[in-house]
Amino acid sequence: MSSRVSPCPISTHRSCSSTGTDTRAAQIFTLAHELAHIWLGESALDNLDPGSLQDEASERWCSQVGAEIFVPSDDLAARYRPDPDFARELDRLARIFKTSTLVVLRRIRDIGYLKHANYWDAYHAELDRVRALSREARGDGGNFYNTQPARVSKRFARAVITNTLEGQTLYRDAFQMLGFRKVSAFNELARRLGVT
Repeated sequence: MSSRVSPCPISTHRSCSSTGTDTRAAQIFTLAHELAHIWLGESALDNLDPGSLQDEASERWCSQVGAEIFVPSDDLAARYRPDPDFARELDRLARIFKTSTLVVLRRIRDIGYLKHANYWDAYHAELDRVRALSREARGDGGNFYNTQPARVSKRFARAVITNTLEGQTLYRDAFQMLGFRKVSAFNELARRLGVT
């Protein structure tokens, strides 16, 4: 276990999804991933030394644990039905496992139902489809400051903002976790959440 203890055990480097949207499932996946580090006897907190290298085997195993919690390989193998409309099958499995279609796609590859060479083509096609659906759903859009705390959870947003203002989290990392790039957005969200 690391001798450095952070008052806020929040993962500070993981992007929660490839579309940039943090989801409750992604937060739980990160929690499971960090818990797996504890099982290995490692620090559950991200290494605060930017010069250090993560052990790739350890990171891969922890990610596999998180993935297995969300989409158990035996359950996926039993439920998977090859469908000429692959997107429809991804949607069906995502509803069953209550996770994203991109996670389901990766797990289909993990259990050997999709060859590595085909995976990247399918991944990029699915990512494009998800982004298009997201743009379509946004339409004219809503109020960012009302939506953002619900998207990442008010408690999580307050914790990140508080730790950032106390100097325990870098603004860059806070912006990544909260999904914006401007200090003005950070300050306004902090004000609306009653942190400042």
